[in-house]
Amino acid sequence: MSNKIREQAAHDIASVLPGRIHDLARLRILIDDSEPVVTVVGKYNHGKSSLLNELLGRDAFAVSDRRETVRLSDSVHQGVRWLDAPGLDADVGTQDDREALRAAWLNSDIRLFVHAAKEGELDAKELKLLTELDADRVRTGRRTLFVLSQVDQLADDAALRKVGDAIDRQMPGIVLNAVSSVRHRKGLEGGKKLLLEKSGVPALQAALHAELARVPNARAHETALLVGEIHEELRLLCAAQQTSLDLLRCTRQQQKRDFDRDLAAVIEKVAGDIDTMLNGLGTDHAIVPDSAKDAYMITAGKLERAHIQIAYSRACIEIDAVLTGHGVVGLPSEQRTAANSLNSVMIAVMGVSVKFRKDLRRMFCEASGRERMQREFTHYYELSADQKALAAQIADTESAIAASEKASAAIRMFGA
Repeated sequence: MSNKIREQAAHDIASVLPGRIHDLARLRILIDDSEPVVTVVGKYNHGKSSLLNELLGRDAFAVSDRRETVRLSDSVHQGVRWLDAPGLDADVGTQDDREALRAAWLNSDIRLFVHAAKEGELDAKELKLLTELDADRVRTGRRTLFVLSQVDQLADDAALRKVGDAIDRQMPGIVLNAVSSVRHRKGLEGGKKLLLEKSGVPALQAALHAELARVPNARAHETALLVGEIHEELRLLCAAQQTSLDLLRCTRQQQKRDFDRDLAAVIEKVAGDIDTMLNGLGTDHAIVPDSAKDAYMITAGKLERAHIQIAYSRACIEIDAVLTGHGVVGLPSEQRTAANSLNSVMIAVMGVSVKFRKDLRRMFCEASGRERMQREFTHYYELSADQKALAAQIADTESAIAASEKASAAIRMFGA
C-alpha cells in the first residue's frame, strides 16, 4: 500500500473516529516495517543521554550539565533506531513535553523510563506517565524497562535498596534496572570487567536484546489489535447508525400515514357537513347581485353569502387544526409575501373567502376538489419545517453510514 493510499485510508477512518488519530498514526508506523525503535524518556538531567551513549558504545547523543536535549534526537545503530526525548520537566513552554510524549507513545517499540536514583521515589508526573505506559503494555504488548540511573551517586547498596523499596511501593512488582553510566565508561576505559558488570549496563543490554528479538511479533500483535479494535468500533458505529436511520425512516413513514389519515378524515367530515348544509338550503339568493339601492341594506343575498362564508370558515378552522397538529403552519420562505397575514397554508390552498354554493360544492362535495385539497396540503406538509428537519436528519445519517462503510473498507486495507 503506497503512502498516498495509506494517508487517504487513515483520513477516511479519522473523519469517522477522530479519537483514533493516534492509533492510526501508530498503525502507519507499524506497517512501514522500519527498524525497531527504543526511546529513552524521563526528566531532565537524569542521565538519559549518557545512558544511550553507553548502550550504543559511542557518543551519539550530547551530554551536558545544563539542559541539552530540547527536541527529539535520534541515532540508528546496528539496525535499531534510538530516540532521546526531551525531559518531562520541560520549561513553561510545553513543546518539549509534547515531544517526549510523542516519542514515548507514537514511535517506540520499547521504552526506557529513566529515573535518577538520587531523586528517591517517583514524583507525581513520573508516576502518572509510568502508570500510563504500563497500561499501554497491558493493552498493546509494548514493553517499558524501568532504569534506575546514576546509582553511583548513592552512598551504598543499602541506600539503593531504600530507593528501590520506595519505588516498589509506588509501582508494586516493578523490575528495577540499576545502572551507572559513569562506572560503565570507567570500566571500558580501564578494562575493569567487575566494574563493567557492577555498572548494570551489560545486564540492561541483555534485557534490551531479548526485548528487541520480540519486536517483530510484538508489532504483528499490536497491528492486529489496533486493526481489530478500530474495525469493531466501526462495526458497532455502523450498526448504531443503521438503527438510527431505520428509526428515522419509520418515524417519517408513520408521521406521513398519520397525516394522510387525519387530513382525509377531516376533509371527509367537513365535506359531509357542508353537503348537509347546502342540501338544506332553499332558493339560492347568493347568486342574485345586489343593486345600488341595496348597498346599505340587509338582503337575502347578503345573508346567504355570509352564511356560506361562515360555513367555509368553520371548515377551514377544522382543517387548519389538523394541519397545525402535524406541523404545517407557514409557507416555505420562497413563497412568502410582504403581507404576513397571507403567509398561511390555508390561504395558499383554499383562498380567502367563498361566497357561492357552487364554489363550496366544487371544493368540498366533488371528489376532484377533495383530492386537490389532499394533494396540495400534502405538498405543504412535505415542505414543513418539521419534515425538512427530519429529511435532513435522514440525509445526514445516510452520509454518516456511507462514511463509516468507507472507513471500514479502509481499515481492512491496514490489516491486509
